[in-house]
Amino acid sequence: MTVTETNGTNGANGHQEAFVDMIADIATSPNIPAQVPGLLEKIAKSGKAFLADDPKARTELLDAARALVYATETPREAMIRVCWSQSTLYACIESGVDMGLFTALSKDDKPKSVASLAEVVGAEPKMLARLMKHLCAMGVIIETGPDEYLRTGYSISLMAERFSDAYPCITDSITKGIMALPAHLKKTNYRNPTNGVDCAFQAGYDTKEHFFEFLGSHPMAAKQFNNHMSAYHQGRPSWMDVGFFDVPRLTNVDMGEDGALIVDMGGSLGHDLSEFRRKWPQAAGRFILQDLPAVVKQAQSMDLHKSIETMVHDFFTEQPVKGARVYYMHSILHDWPDEKCIEILKNIVPAMKPGFSKILINENVIPETNAYWETTSLDIIMMSDFASCERTVTNWHSLVEAAGLKIRKIWTVERGVESLIECELAE
Repeated sequence: MTVTETNGTNGANGHQEAFVDMIADIATSPNIPAQVPGLLEKIAKSGKAFLADDPKARTELLDAARALVYATETPREAMIRVCWSQSTLYACIESGVDMGLFTALSKDDKPKSVASLAEVVGAEPKMLARLMKHLCAMGVIIETGPDEYLRTGYSISLMAERFSDAYPCITDSITKGIMALPAHLKKTNYRNPTNGVDCAFQAGYDTKEHFFEFLGSHPMAAKQFNNHMSAYHQGRPSWMDVGFFDVPRLTNVDMGEDGALIVDMGGSLGHDLSEFRRKWPQAAGRFILQDLPAVVKQAQSMDLHKSIETMVHDFFTEQPVKGARVYYMHSILHDWPDEKCIEILKNIVPAMKPGFSKILINENVIPETNAYWETTSLDIIMMSDFASCERTVTNWHSLVEAAGLKIRKIWTVERGVESLIECELAE
């Protein structure tokens, strides 16, 4: 269908009215009806596989179910879903987290009345009933009777700070930057943001600080952000798992008496190195955790594996550990625009031993087609709050080669999961 708008001049009011009627018809008709039959078949097939415990079937079923919603709902329904339901759901969840609602509701598997929950959390029953109706309508909890509700897996997860901290975290350090993005892009004539101290984040939060400086001056937001990141990574395939990346090819080498196997740059509290030591306990060599002074001090208070060393290092300066087998970065480069990433990579190059050292970059790689919504969402967050990006395959090759390196292979196990980009010195 071709849609051509007329401005109603030259006596064309009838055309304008016809155009308005046509748009109204489109807005109240299914969005992509031609896709529905194929999606129903896919759901039936994936559903059978899911019931048969096929490990890949759940994500396939979920993708198909979402696609069916998008194809079947009308543009008017989509407008209301985007403009109304998500922001209001968010407000209800964040309020529920703050008042302890989900802990009170989810402590056992018995239905609970609004009146009893209101007494526990100290809320007015009339107000709480309104929040809970929306939480039920959006699938967070189950309604078992008038003003009576039952927990779900979702609500149970919100009893844990690791998961519940996501909601105040996004409010206090992410959302205002995203909301300021349209105005920022308009002001810059729709240029791609590349300055992390002059992007939508500063406008949204009325600050001159970079995102990480902002977290440094807002300790609670920083704590919530760290919890949110740990929850984001939970339950996802790891490059250290058998069948993802060829770890033995890295570890089955002579490390010498003082050789470093992995230098984890910007490694925060050492979660990745600790995971590697658990999964590959026989791996020989030094394990070095690098970060800025305050982070290293916090990491030293953690119960790290005895083989993990801590070292203060700013990755915008030259890498001090020479000849390591692996220089590793997890979700570091997506925080920075290209020129800063090239600077980080070039600071590693002089430390690398030709034919031996590798740089392993654990990040999202956006495919050229069929991108996953989690990754594209994160890309817009990075644009808004960091003036950075998630990168495509082409982007990664260009970035790595600009630093005097080459990509040996990009290792990926499934759609929407962070890849491992294996880099070497260019010949």
